[in-house]
Amino acid sequence: MNRLKLLAAMALVLFIGARPAVASQVTTTFSMPVTMQIAATTTDCTNAPGPQITFGGQFALAGLNATLTFSNNAKGTHTYTDGVHVDASILGAGQTVVVPKQPSRGGVGGNPFIWVQMLDGSGRAMTDEIYLGRCVQGDYKEEASFALPMRAVVEYDVSDCQNSPGPTITLSGYLSLESGLKARLIFRNNDNPVGGPHKAERGNDVVIDLLSASQVASFPKQPVRGGVGGNPWISLALTQSNGSPAGAATTLGRCVQSSK
Repeated sequence: MNRLKLLAAMALVLFIGARPAVASQVTTTFSMPVTMQIAATTTDCTNAPGPQITFGGQFALAGLNATLTFSNNAKGTHTYTDGVHVDASILGAGQTVVVPKQPSRGGVGGNPFIWVQMLDGSGRAMTDEIYLGRCVQGDYKEEASFALPMRAVVEYDVSDCQNSPGPTITLSGYLSLESGLKARLIFRNNDNPVGGPHKAERGNDVVIDLLSASQVASFPKQPVRGGVGGNPWISLALTQSNGSPAGAATTLGRCVQSSK
């Protein structure tokens, strides 16, 4: 009985190790550097319980590139040889994400000084406090640079596994915010928050939700031709336009087509 269980376990390991890369998806999370163009306006600066500030802006996405590696054996065996690398651009750099304008009521009357701090969807600070100005100025334009948590879902489909010059991989998918985007508005009674003879007293902070954890871009379908025939092993790695990895590389499996 124990021998039968052992044989079954070995068969399961062999089946998983040679899983076919036919049609599925890969999900990866990473941090994308962005620079947000902040636009804000204020009204009712001297009224109680504080001014109304309308906050919005936009930021551009970095590009994403996919590298597919085709090899003649699984990595880790003594017969493994490095395969052919094929690069494809799945998202062009510069696609803009607009942050809808959000009105919010401040917590300090009497024409306060205003700062903003960008947060992720969980409330974790992604920037230092950024000084906007005094409420009476009315309009503010600033930049905020930070690393925004992202999730990429890449869907792939494999065909022509045995043919020369190699299989065709069709890629598609989408990019979404991993946890959303928030802003903390900070109101003080003067512009010296760090100390000194006229240290600012902090009023009520206001946190506003700007973007939810939702899709912000899609990857159009595109075919990529491999360079290794004979049913190769395939791995996928994503990189950003600045060269940094977008998550870890993933072994998709062996290019075995399912019977029709």
